[in-house]
Amino acid sequence: MLAPPLSLQARLMAAVIGFVSLILVIVAIITSATLGNTLEVRLQEQVDGAASQTVPLVTERAQTAAMHGQTLTVDYVMEGQHVQGNSLLVMVVPPGTAPSGSIVTPDQSTPLTAQDMLILTSALQNSRNATVTVPDFGSYRVTVDQTRNGVVVITGLSRAEVQHTMTSLFTTIALATLGGLILLALTTALTISMSLRPLRAVAATATRVASQPLDRGEVTITERVPDYEADPRTEVGRVGVALNTLLDHVDSSLAARQRNEDQMRRFVADASHELRTPLASIRGYSELSLRALGQGHGDEALQHTTSALERIQAQSLRMTRLVEDLLLLARLDEGTELVHGTVDLSQLAVEALADAQPTGADHVWELEAPGEPVTVPGDTGRLHQVLANLLANARTHTPAGTTITLTVAPVEGGAELRVHDDGPGIDPQMRDELFARFARGDVSRARQSGGTGLGLAIAKAIVEGHGGRISVTSEPGDTTFTVHLPAGPANPPRQTAQQPAQ
Repeated sequence: MLAPPLSLQARLMAAVIGFVSLILVIVAIITSATLGNTLEVRLQEQVDGAASQTVPLVTERAQTAAMHGQTLTVDYVMEGQHVQGNSLLVMVVPPGTAPSGSIVTPDQSTPLTAQDMLILTSALQNSRNATVTVPDFGSYRVTVDQTRNGVVVITGLSRAEVQHTMTSLFTTIALATLGGLILLALTTALTISMSLRPLRAVAATATRVASQPLDRGEVTITERVPDYEADPRTEVGRVGVALNTLLDHVDSSLAARQRNEDQMRRFVADASHELRTPLASIRGYSELSLRALGQGHGDEALQHTTSALERIQAQSLRMTRLVEDLLLLARLDEGTELVHGTVDLSQLAVEALADAQPTGADHVWELEAPGEPVTVPGDTGRLHQVLANLLANARTHTPAGTTITLTVAPVEGGAELRVHDDGPGIDPQMRDELFARFARGDVSRARQSGGTGLGLAIAKAIVEGHGGRISVTSEPGDTTFTVHLPAGPANPPRQTAQQPAQ
C-alpha cells in the first residue's frame, strides 16, 4: 500500500532542512578535520620539543651511570626533573639491557609494563613518529631518537587535551547545528505557511465552488479569493487573481445560460400563444363549415361555408407569416441568410418611405437625405426589411397626425439610418425588452395591428448580421430608432441565394 503523498509545505520543509543539514554537516566535518590536523601538528611540535630536551638528558645520565657502574633507567634519567602541564611518556633502551619506561606527570611517575613497552616498540618499528594507545593511560603521540652512545629514547605527550578539545568542538557543533536546524525549521515552517496561505485560500475557494450545484437552475457564484490573498505582485497571488477572473467569467457564462434558458422558455410560450389563436380559429371555422354543409341548404350553406373558408385562409396566412418570421430569425442567428453587395441607403430610404405612406395616410412622412448616394456593403433586401419594420412600428404605435422622419446620414466609419417620431414615446419598462422576440408595446402605445411581435427582433438580427448596431432613445414627443452600419462587412460575403424581404 502506497504511503499518502506529502503536502507541498512538508516537501518544501524537508528539502530546505535536508539541504541545510547537509551543508552544516559538511562544514562541521571540514572544520573538525582542519582543527584536528592543526592540533595534531602543534602536539607533534611539542613532542619534538620535549624530545630535544630528553635526549641530551639521557646522554648525560648514560655517561654518568657508566662512570659509576649503575644501570640506566627512566627513574635515574628523570631524577630531579619536573613536568609541568601535560603528562610525559619516556622510555629508554640501553644497549644490551632491559628497556625502562614511565608515564611522568607533575605529581607522580608511573612505570610502564612490559606489554606497554612492547606496544610502543612495535608502533615505532617503521616510523619515527606514531600515535599509540597505552592501556590504562590513553593515547599518546610519541617519537623515537637515539643518543651518541646508542641509547634508544622514546618520548611522547598525551593526546588528552587534543581529544578534549575535539570532543568539546564536536559537542558545540552538534548543539549549534541542532539549535540552528530547529530555528530553521520553525522559520521555514512560518515562512512557507505564510507564503502558501493564498494558495490555501485558492484551494478553499475552489472547493466551495465545486460543491455548488452548477448544472441546473439559476446559479450565482459568489465565492471569491479574498483581495488580501490575491496579490498580483506574488506568484501565488497571481493564481488567486486568475481564479477570481475565471470565476467571474464562469459566473457571467452561467448567468448568460440562465438568460438564454429563460428567453427560450418565454419564446416557446409566446410562440405557442401566437399559434394557438389561429389554430383555434381554423378549427372553429372548419367545424362551422362542416355544420353548415350538413344542416344548411342552397345559398345559405354556401354563404356560411365561403365566410368560414375566408377566415380559415386569413388565419393560415397569419400562421404562415409567424412561421416565416421564426425561420428568418433562426437563419439570421446561424448567419446563413445575408448576401452582401453594395447598398445605396438613400435610394433604399426613398423606396421604403414610398411603401409606408399608403398604409399611413393619416401620418406625416418626411425624408432627410444628402444629395449624393450613401453606400455601405450589405444585403439590399434585408436592409429594406429593417426600414419597413421600423417605419411600420412607428406608424402602428403612434396616433394619427404624428410626424415620422426617416434620416440617412454618413458618419465616421459607416452610415446611419434614423426613424424619428413625435408620438407619445415608449414606456420605460418596455425599453429594455423592446428588441426581444414577441415583445409588445401595448402598455405605452395603442396597438392596432395583429403583428407577431417579431418585427424589431428581426430588424436587430439583420443589423447585427451586417456588423452594425441598433438602439433607441425615447421620451414623450421624441422617439428615435438609430441604425449604425459599418463601412466594411463584418463577415466575408456568403454565396447564398437572395431571400425575399418579409
